[in-house]
Amino acid sequence: MRKERLIVPAIAVVVVIWMAAQLLSSVLFERSMHQALEDLKARGEWRVQRTENDPGWLTSHGKVILSPLLGRPWRLEVSYRARHGILNTDIEGTLMPRLDTVLQRAVGDVSVPSAPRWQGRYQTLSGHTELRLALAPLVIEQDGRYLEVRGARVRLEGVFGDWRLRGLFNELVIKDRDARLVLGPSVLESRYTYTQDAYHFNQHDRLHIESLSLTHPDLNLTVTPLELNSDMVLDEQELRIASELVVGDAILTDEAPQAPILRGRIEAELSRIDADAVREVIVQLRQEAARGSVEMPVEEGLLARLEPNLLQTLKASPRLDIHAIDMESPLLGIDIDANGALFFDPRRLEALSLIDATHEPMPSHWRSRFEGDITWQNAPPVAALWLGLPLSTRSLTFDLIQGNWRVNGRPLPNF
Repeated sequence: MRKERLIVPAIAVVVVIWMAAQLLSSVLFERSMHQALEDLKARGEWRVQRTENDPGWLTSHGKVILSPLLGRPWRLEVSYRARHGILNTDIEGTLMPRLDTVLQRAVGDVSVPSAPRWQGRYQTLSGHTELRLALAPLVIEQDGRYLEVRGARVRLEGVFGDWRLRGLFNELVIKDRDARLVLGPSVLESRYTYTQDAYHFNQHDRLHIESLSLTHPDLNLTVTPLELNSDMVLDEQELRIASELVVGDAILTDEAPQAPILRGRIEAELSRIDADAVREVIVQLRQEAARGSVEMPVEEGLLARLEPNLLQTLKASPRLDIHAIDMESPLLGIDIDANGALFFDPRRLEALSLIDATHEPMPSHWRSRFEGDITWQNAPPVAALWLGLPLSTRSLTFDLIQGNWRVNGRPLPNF
């Protein structure tokens, strides 16, 4: 009899614990969702709007709309439905791209067999999230031109402050009348680590393209493979971007199918971009996003409003270090071994304009701010011949003085 009296309280305790765990799972998922959207806003590149949100103990569902701040407005509608468990929350949903009327007319029709679906899982205790997307083939057509994506798989996983992305893309085909470009298969790997509000961040990206093939009546070119590595760091003082481009065998398939016309790598780093000014630009972009709408993420005149802060990013005299240009052309018998550095003169930034950068005399004002030099070691005699130098010249120094190039002290010939 005493045992029977204990059963009901025990069941009640279990039910209360289960309900509390379910409620905690729902609350933590909602907090993680809010934090993820805030993280996305922090970079100042996207407008993020949550148009539907129905949280619950057992299930939650909603819709998020993502749209870029710059460029012609388009948006991505992301719907989700979450089933909460005590230890895990399973998520699934769909992606639907939307174009505004003007962009729809410019780009053409988008043919998608069905709305792409995605799946994911959120771990309640650790906060770890994993999202997976399988993209079916799609085609964008306009006046005989088309872009075809032959499927892709994307996985995004991580926690607050540390996200990793891996994308596997099948062939990408771009056709414009007689020209046809085929890229892939390709792999994109990215890691993004950051502090609150992206005050500091570090982003590493690696894009590996197995092959690139260009077919044109005047040129048939293949490159196998092609790889781009990039590291972007925003610390207390500066924004630095280090990049490396690795070019495999580039072959003219019609003229010289056996000997590559080019292969090698280029390594460079852009530094001394003022960190505080970059953060001001990010904050300003977030404010623009808050004032915008889904159809028009930013108001007209954005560049004019950003211009003062954008110019301030140059006040520390940005520097481009060309660590290595290590290229060779087996077809032409030419090797390039070069390095150097270019600098920007930040004095009197108020005399420069981004808005009028393409209207004279502003382009010449911008060019006059660049100086530096690039040295080509062990240059072949044919390079000296092209530049009007003695055939015995083995070292070529290209000096950039107030926007004008000179080579070994002489004005660069007009080609």
